[in-house]
Amino acid sequence: MEDTLAYAHAQDQADELRDYRSQFYFPSNGGRERIYFCGNSLGLQPKNAASKVTRVMESWKEYAVEGYMKGDAPWMTYGSSFKKPLSAIIGCLEPEVSVMNSLTVNLHLLLCSFYRPSEGRRKMIIEAGAFPSDQYAAETQVRFHGLDPAEEIIEVSPRKGENCIREEDILAAIQEAGPQLSLILLGGVSYYTGQFFNLERITRAAHAVGALAGYDLAHAVGNVPLRLHDWQVDFAVWCSYKYLNGGPGALGGAYIHERFSLDPHFFRLGGWGGSNAQTRFQMLKEFIPEPGTDGWNLSVAQALVLAGLEASLELFDAAGMDRLRAKSIRLTGYLEYLLGLIPGDRFSIITPGDPDARGAQLSLLFAENGAAIQAALAQADIVVDYREPGVIRVSPAPLYNSFSDVYHLCKTIMENL
Repeated sequence: MEDTLAYAHAQDQADELRDYRSQFYFPSNGGRERIYFCGNSLGLQPKNAASKVTRVMESWKEYAVEGYMKGDAPWMTYGSSFKKPLSAIIGCLEPEVSVMNSLTVNLHLLLCSFYRPSEGRRKMIIEAGAFPSDQYAAETQVRFHGLDPAEEIIEVSPRKGENCIREEDILAAIQEAGPQLSLILLGGVSYYTGQFFNLERITRAAHAVGALAGYDLAHAVGNVPLRLHDWQVDFAVWCSYKYLNGGPGALGGAYIHERFSLDPHFFRLGGWGGSNAQTRFQMLKEFIPEPGTDGWNLSVAQALVLAGLEASLELFDAAGMDRLRAKSIRLTGYLEYLLGLIPGDRFSIITPGDPDARGAQLSLLFAENGAAIQAALAQADIVVDYREPGVIRVSPAPLYNSFSDVYHLCKTIMENL
């Protein structure tokens, strides 16, 4: 690697995915395009998203209620078209995935199915410092069962002086809880540090003590390679507005392994949208679920908010996760290389250095003035994310970020230290 703009330009020219950048709108400031590294909070808008939304609007205008059954994307079955691209992204069978609701709604729905504490098995393991949605969901689900979160929730923390959780500490917590453990609930990728947990190994350890394994994949889907079915993951949820670029308010997603989702007797909260499609319009009194994860749907597809996600998934399908991951490793590695050349010790990278243990994110912990550095980057038309205390999260998304973007970011940081 080289610390030159010429080198960055050469990498961009050699990038087989370079043309995907032109498929997105970048925010601007006075007509000047801004450099965007915030796809781990909200992905950019695909240029074909507006036409997808317009198609739904036109169908509504032309068909009204008949749009549920007419047109080239009938709303009643619209969500089924997302199964193929999503199953490729998360590594599962098509019946195991569904688009529905929001992340936290899905998390509560699935916890109602998978967290069923008994007298001897009611502990739940989560990561200390998890995104608040996960913490609140875990806490209130435990309370829903009349239990005390302080007694039943086990938090795994980084060791003193460290920022990431050691995998051996997660495995040790699982082993220690043993037959008392009902469920583990972890983020696939830590929103704060960008650490990518070894979901296969953790799931296997949970199963070995008779517990279930579920994950919040908000920062993992569309970012890191996933093989949920092969890893025997029991369930997972995610949002679609970060790396998946589905737009603000985009529907979330859920995965449930077929050993549960294809079992009509496995408990779930019912809704008309999750009832069996063959008998749905018979308006039966008894809830008969649709086979697969669709059986957890509460309503029919929300076509307007699905349209933006459809636009992005077309790009993911064309680019392929293998190629995106390969570029992500190179791009994030170049970012790490350039940051390492900045003199002094004003910040440290708290994201793991192993490419297999991270995705398209580096979190920079500033000893002081982190917020001021973020403000200086914004003034230079570079969009990053700041989190207390002193962390700037940089997310070089391979679908639309370039090596030149990375070069300009690092030079701007150095100029403002």
